[in-house]
Amino acid sequence: MVPMLELDDGRRIAESNAILLYLAEGTRFLPADKYERALAYQWLFFEQYSHEPYIAVRKALMTFPERAKDATPERLAQTLERGNKALSVMNQHLEWNAFFAGSAYSVADIALYAYTHTAEKGGFQLDAYPAVVEWLKRVEADKGHVPIEWAPD
Repeated sequence: MVPMLELDDGRRIAESNAILLYLAEGTRFLPADKYERALAYQWLFFEQYSHEPYIAVRKALMTFPERAKDATPERLAQTLERGNKALSVMNQHLEWNAFFAGSAYSVADIALYAYTHTAEKGGFQLDAYPAVVEWLKRVEADKGHVPIEWAPD
């Protein structure tokens, strides 16, 4: 399934990060500074290619019965290893930065929060990444944060 946003005029936008960028346009979530905006894009690409394929996929393999047949020991080991690499990269960045694209909460944080905050359901040990844990708390403390209640269907 591909995420899709249908606009009032019937036009559609596919892919989660394209949707996030569309919705963030003109808000506090898309940095006005050109460099910080590029950092937001950088982390959105990281989320799609280095984070989601391992953290989200591993959680799905371990959570959804229909995915169990794909949860081979090799695949679980690969997603764990690469997901931990992604969390390590995030942790290193967050040791020196409060957020991912400059000093303010942005669309990059929104994208990375989605699967990171439930990574433990995929067997990831977030306590090994203290800067990530503190960042999750900062995201959750944002005045506009709405908790996501997650449960498998």
